[in-house]
Amino acid sequence: MSPSVVVLDYGSGNIRSAVRALEHVGADVELTARREAALAADGLFVPGVGNFHACMAGLVAADGPAVVDRRLAGGRPVLGVCVGMQVLFEGSTEAGAAPVPGAGQWPGTVTRLHADVVPHMGWSTVQAPAGTTLFAGVEDERFYFVHSYAAHTWDLPPGEGALAAADPRVTWAVHGERFVAAVENGPLAATQFHPEKSGAAGLALLENWVRSL
Repeated sequence: MSPSVVVLDYGSGNIRSAVRALEHVGADVELTARREAALAADGLFVPGVGNFHACMAGLVAADGPAVVDRRLAGGRPVLGVCVGMQVLFEGSTEAGAAPVPGAGQWPGTVTRLHADVVPHMGWSTVQAPAGTTLFAGVEDERFYFVHSYAAHTWDLPPGEGALAAADPRVTWAVHGERFVAAVENGPLAATQFHPEKSGAAGLALLENWVRSL
């Protein structure tokens, strides 16, 4: 039986490409905001397109943070992508001078990239850590990024927080400065890039995730 994946439909933009990519790598996919379905699926895919503030507003309206909390408490996998990764941190400076509260699964604030060209739009290589599951077989490949904000530090101290004992593996990329490109933290994983738009390498990464469910 194929692993079941819910793509959380909370108004974050056109996410049909994510559904198609996950189906292509063997998942049984449902696009929905129904809480019961999101809790019951083998994997939960949290997309994110556009502004951090708008994504958080939609996520809260769909009870997304509570769904993610409950899934993680039971060790059930969640994958966030692009702004769907950013909302897992404590906040963002995108909407103005004051940080916008995020879901707070990880400490830290998402801030604007300091680079000659922003947004970062295009293909970039990543620096994946030893022991990675997501990047197995595609450690040296390029992935497709579209973003102006990112997490620039990893601030989860060993032994602190509900996910700290899960041996987090952090992947980095560079655009003007180094930023967090992906995190694997027990049942919670996320990528700043769009795997569903990253060709064969992105499909391989999604297949790695689906196979782990």
